[in-house]
Amino acid sequence: MSTEIWPEGYGRRVLASVDSTLSEAARLAPTLAGPEWILALEQTTARGRRGRAWQNPKGNFAATLALRPAEPPGVAALRTFVASLALYDAVADVSGRADGLALKWPNDVLLNGGKVSGMLLESAGSGGQITHLLIGIGVNLVEAPSADEVEARAVRPVSILSETGARVDPETFLDHLAAAYARHEDQFRRYGFAPIRTAWLSRAARLGEVITARTTRSETVGTFETVDEDGNLVLKTARGRAAIPAADVFF
Repeated sequence: MSTEIWPEGYGRRVLASVDSTLSEAARLAPTLAGPEWILALEQTTARGRRGRAWQNPKGNFAATLALRPAEPPGVAALRTFVASLALYDAVADVSGRADGLALKWPNDVLLNGGKVSGMLLESAGSGGQITHLLIGIGVNLVEAPSADEVEARAVRPVSILSETGARVDPETFLDHLAAAYARHEDQFRRYGFAPIRTAWLSRAARLGEVITARTTRSETVGTFETVDEDGNLVLKTARGRAAIPAADVFF
């Protein structure tokens, strides 16, 4: 661990192997006094969005940040954008370059047009408040899944090593990510979502272009206009503006 950049107040737990960092974080969350990063060098049953399996070859990054925000669900969920900005900064830091990086709504990081990182949020709470928020993050540091391992029409997977030539180990990447996250989290707590939203939109992939947002029930095609104050994807369609709270996006 680099003590020079590790953020004050954040715990750090590195495990040789675990079923899933999200599952481990859920088990630990009730006992944690503050925010804590849980990194696994191996996951045996990693998972992604909508219950999909997450491929996690050896040497790639798999971690979960456990938070206790005590906030309404809608506010806590905006940390998707906080974490996305942190990932953008961390990838730029370890690769030495920001060109080719972009953010894909709601929570993917793209490198040279390919998906280098993904995220999954899970939460628990009561009385309309979130008591624990878990942000699971996977990053292709050294190896990306093959094209036939991802959904049809999905963005091709890439790795930091294949696209930039930079080789970084998971623990070093965690140092950079944790420091970047702490900066953006502090901004979010001090000033709310507005500056986070502005920064995210300045890095957004395909802003102003026609994209497709697909849910389990419908598919919406329209021009990517913005992300609104609630984090919804806003598309300009033939039938007017559509604000979409959750979907898979295809280019």
